Amino acid sequence: MIHVHTLSDLRPDRPSLLTIGAFDGVHRGHQTLIHHLVTRAREKNFRAAVVTFFPHPSVVLRGPLREPSFYINTPDEKAELLAALGVDVVVTHPFDHTTSLISAKDFADELLASLNFKELWCGEDFAFGHNREGNVKWLEEYGRTHGFTVHIQKPITAAQAAISSSRVRTAIADGDIPLITTMLGRPLRISGMVVEGNKRGRPIGIPTANLKVWDERAYPARGVYACKAILGDKAYNAVTNIGVRPTFDSQTALSIEAHILNFDQDIYGQTIALDFIARLRDEKKFNGVTELVAQIKNDIEQAKVILK
Repeated sequence: MIHVHTLSDLRPDRPSLLTIGAFDGVHRGHQTLIHHLVTRAREKNFRAAVVTFFPHPSVVLRGPLREPSFYINTPDEKAELLAALGVDVVVTHPFDHTTSLISAKDFADELLASLNFKELWCGEDFAFGHNREGNVKWLEEYGRTHGFTVHIQKPITAAQAAISSSRVRTAIADGDIPLITTMLGRPLRISGMVVEGNKRGRPIGIPTANLKVWDERAYPARGVYACKAILGDKAYNAVTNIGVRPTFDSQTALSIEAHILNFDQDIYGQTIALDFIARLRDEKKFNGVTELVAQIKNDIEQAKVILK
């Protein structure tokens, strides 16, 4: 797969089939659209191309929408997910206020020059260009004189509502792991570098790996979760706490720390990924270390059953 960071990095090769959007999370709705795009591209011996944006247009135009932070995936993670679906070309095009002022015609012409696309695949409410002037009707009319057709993908639903990136973000903020997994079609994954923490866990026999994650990444609500910890090509069972360590500290900064079961290696400076499988409980302040340790041991046993 080719991954570039602006349309100007591309030169027309063989014709493309194209879809455009933020694609944050690459959820099941995105996956269905990409599947049809890739299947059609293979039939025609065309390239399957995706144009996406960073920063997200909503972040640029309206500012951050919520706390914790916004993005479900990093741009590179998104590109990897799209590549796994069979996409040949991913363009992570920069989006800023200047980009937002480009007319639909000018942007369509730039896309045609860079990707030589013959079909555009999109959702029913898709639009691009200044003031969203390049809606489906406009694209169909423009395509008739510029050599491309428009194909509409109907939304995919979960829990009786259309799956969307905003719904996934809301579920992440709520810590609703079953709904997140249903909408993504896979566990929510959060990656980060292991850094030194307060080293509270080792003296009580429960060492943790403290993750430094991307500041702009969305993460689940405060609580305790059963996870798979991915280190290299191996997966380990883990219990992860997201919160402020209320039994020990009066800190306000949130931390993400994982106790990896049956694991005792020095992994400082390494990157691990956490796949969130189930929410075990809310974060709670305990009456001392003994009560905390008893609860954590219970969490571990519960996680073992879920992760078996």
